[in-house]
Amino acid sequence: MARKKGREIHGWLIVDKPAGVGSTDVVSKVRWALDAKKAGHAGTLDPDATGVLAIALGEATKTVPILTDALKAYDFTVNWGAETSSDDASGEVVKTNDARPTEDAIRGALPAFVGDIMQVPPRVSAVRVDGARAYDLAREGEVVELAARPLWVESLELLGVTADQAQLRMVCGKGGYVRAIARDLGRTLGCLGHVDHLRRIWSGPFEAADGLAFDRIDRANQAEIEAALLPIQSALSDLPQMQATEIGETRILNGNPGQVLGHAEFGEDVWVSRNGRALCIGRYMGGEVQPSRVFNLG
Repeated sequence: MARKKGREIHGWLIVDKPAGVGSTDVVSKVRWALDAKKAGHAGTLDPDATGVLAIALGEATKTVPILTDALKAYDFTVNWGAETSSDDASGEVVKTNDARPTEDAIRGALPAFVGDIMQVPPRVSAVRVDGARAYDLAREGEVVELAARPLWVESLELLGVTADQAQLRMVCGKGGYVRAIARDLGRTLGCLGHVDHLRRIWSGPFEAADGLAFDRIDRANQAEIEAALLPIQSALSDLPQMQATEIGETRILNGNPGQVLGHAEFGEDVWVSRNGRALCIGRYMGGEVQPSRVFNLG
């Protein structure tokens, strides 16, 4: 018997992921609930983290790299006095310290974590080491020293403090690990630290407040889920929009440079539409766009 491939569904579904569920599990459930042929996500959230998980369906998967590169915001709590094997509350405590930082000390340490910084990912992370995931090596008991990676931190703000905790908000670029920020901040302050609660409040144009609750993702609620779908271009707000001419539309859909109307810098990445339909992402070449990803919407 031939395997059923699923339905052709295109667009974005924003899910407010709860704690205790993996990002891949959310994608699988969305795909099952909609009987969708193709689905993926833009930016993994740790199982214990909550908030925005943007699920791309069908041709929207071609826009995932753009959303992955977008800024993201996180609210999180740091517990002082202990460092863990995973840099969050789910790991084993490996070091402790009785020192506690003052609010002034915390505020004074934050500027060092803003701008272009170098960050060592947590040992329990999805970073690949010689083809294997770091978290798999950690489960096997192998100790791996991960290399520092560049990260852009737009802002790091102190929201509140108690004797043993600090609440912070970070806006950062691609590849940021909030757990590593908590760990390194604790080391800088001499008191050690790890993440307790972590929530992604927005990712690019998508906000957790607009996300569909995970418990609503079920085949019985298929109509509700489809009503929550956003168009492909929802993830493209950071790119200039161009309008294809009638002839340009035909050429672009065949993968060729097509005539467009609009304003952009020569060589700039743009997205192209016609009559409200997204056609492609491509490079503006002065009156024409050379498509790099064409949306085959049928």
